[in-house]
Amino acid sequence: MRRIMTAALLLGVLSFPAIAAAESRAEQQTAAGLTAYWRLDFHGAEGHFQAAVEADPGRAAALYYLGYTVYKIAEPKRPNDPGKHRAALLFARAYEIDPSFNPGWGIRGRP
Repeated sequence: MRRIMTAALLLGVLSFPAIAAAESRAEQQTAAGLTAYWRLDFHGAEGHFQAAVEADPGRAAALYYLGYTVYKIAEPKRPNDPGKHRAALLFARAYEIDPSFNPGWGIRGRP
């Protein structure tokens, strides 16, 4: 039993650098997405936010900003555009992960 617990602890410690790297990639991609968004490069922002979600699927900010960007791309299109439906699903996932999420839009260093 002690060996199993030691092995489990060791695996957890060894996986920490991979988790930290994924979080760092997600933060970098989220920041790059915000920069592209504010430059009105919505397609570029979408790619960065998608990469952030792929690096850390549990990152509510990346999901929210991806949803908002997808919505902005679909906004001038017809009311029932599939992009608007996708945006709604992304918003729902973001708030499912973090019901108290409040978008900071990169203000004061909070992506």
